[in-house]
Amino acid sequence: MLGKTAGGLFWMFRYLERSENIARLVDAGQRIALTRSDAAASEWGSILATAGARDAYLQKYDAFEGANAVDFLLRDKDNPSSVMSVISSARDNARLVRTALTREVWEAVNECYLTLKKLLARKISERDLPDVLGIIRQRSVYVRGALHGTMMRNDIYDFARIGTFLERADNTARILDVKYYVLLPSANFVGSSLDNVQWETILRSVSGEGAFRHNYGSDSTPADIAEFLILDRRMPRSLAFCYSKISANLGYLEADYGDRHPCHDTADAVNARIRASTVDLIFEGGLHEFIQDFLRFNAMLGQQIEQDYRFYG
Repeated sequence: MLGKTAGGLFWMFRYLERSENIARLVDAGQRIALTRSDAAASEWGSILATAGARDAYLQKYDAFEGANAVDFLLRDKDNPSSVMSVISSARDNARLVRTALTREVWEAVNECYLTLKKLLARKISERDLPDVLGIIRQRSVYVRGALHGTMMRNDIYDFARIGTFLERADNTARILDVKYYVLLPSANFVGSSLDNVQWETILRSVSGEGAFRHNYGSDSTPADIAEFLILDRRMPRSLAFCYSKISANLGYLEADYGDRHPCHDTADAVNARIRASTVDLIFEGGLHEFIQDFLRFNAMLGQQIEQDYRFYG
């Protein structure tokens, strides 16, 4: 496969995943605003930081305010990570690799773009926001469903999946990084449950509330949430799950092409480190330090994949 095609697939699915993640973050922020108005400003600041958009937002606005934050994250063309910006980029990449996609995948991406362009043509009211966020998530799911249901399990599929899980792992790690102060093991948390607002924000951001309650019950500890989002291989947005898929799909590329690159070693090293970790070891070495290391290696892996497979060569 041409490197340009591989890169188009990789980034197309990174952008689609990012649009869904932003919608999840906005949903979490809106729920905080509705249930705890005193915490709304700080929560919007934290959500913008998780999305990597805090500094850009502050260049445009003086304070963290719900309506402005929502508009910036969903519609603002000056924000390269807004839902509309990344969906436009996803469609541009889909057009670049059109011949590598099935008709169903291309139509799902195109329909996603057209639907959201119409939906986000004007500011979203607070009343309409839940439905709009649901449609954003739904459209991303439609594309993923078309991929799973119609694409050959070949190198095209592998690059799409690698892009998806690199982006997903980055998002989960960023949520943990911004919220790590909530998860720090301290005397205040011994024998008690986490603040419900922070607990819900973290888990809603990864659509993990139901699964978490099923596995850990109603009383949660910092270690439980960290274990769930970092180490639980059954949780499709955990770091462990994402890296098991990244390593597997890179392994398929190695088998298909007969070449092993530095990116394979990096992915396998990160995967091995996660497998060897326990939540106690993570807290002992520092949760923040663990997450920072992960984010650095995840970014390094993305860059290494681009170099090894000559996305821009």
